[in-house]
Amino acid sequence: MDTILRVEKLTINYFSGNESGKTLIPAVRDVSFELRENETLGVVGESGCGKSTLALGLLKLIAPYEGDISGRIIFGQEDILKMGNEEIRDLRGNKISIIFQDPYASFNPVITVGNQLEEVIKCHRPADREPENQVVATLERVLFPDPDRIFRTYPHQLSGGMLQRAMIAMAILLDPKILIADEPTTALDVTIQREILDLLVRLKQEMKMSVILITHNFNIVKKYTDRVAVMSAGKIVEYGDTGQVFREKTPGQGAGRDGNC
Repeated sequence: MDTILRVEKLTINYFSGNESGKTLIPAVRDVSFELRENETLGVVGESGCGKSTLALGLLKLIAPYEGDISGRIIFGQEDILKMGNEEIRDLRGNKISIIFQDPYASFNPVITVGNQLEEVIKCHRPADREPENQVVATLERVLFPDPDRIFRTYPHQLSGGMLQRAMIAMAILLDPKILIADEPTTALDVTIQREILDLLVRLKQEMKMSVILITHNFNIVKKYTDRVAVMSAGKIVEYGDTGQVFREKTPGQGAGRDGNC
């Protein structure tokens, strides 16, 4: 399979202190990997190892006042880290989308779910005359039996699992090439976790997307990914085909083959 995203020596440091005495806190250190077309790459590691910072860095979501980022992130023929504001706005949510851990923090509580999804279309494709129809169709695609009602619903009126589905709908509205799922099932019970993960598998196959699945749970990685990058202390310590990595040895430090890190 062809490579769709190539990360080379990515390093992310957060700033601590003030203007007179800033210090750097390393979060991601010299990380390199490739994402292939139509594959699911798992990124797994203990809490605080740099997984979520990596996800933010891939979309250049680390603000200049928060920290610095170096290395290369090649998508197509372009380096994401060298993109200007207009280019990066066109990339986010359009070519590469992200699902965050907490769906309640990702939605505005005073705007209906449907109107928030419409804004994604209006931002990237202002000439589209029927955004509501596309939103309703996408809500149905993520298995809402009553998408018209969900369109008119406010975020606080939905359960965590339902709101996570709505966030997935927002992420896939514009048919992205890559979907980054950052701990998409952390706050959900086991049954809903399985439903969400199975939904992501189906959408990946239907839409021919590549997926980066970030989690702390090795069982999820073993079942739902093609290849895996195991992170510890900001670095990738294991990288390869999922089956091979788990056959050879227990990946990571202090991480078991079964269950969470």
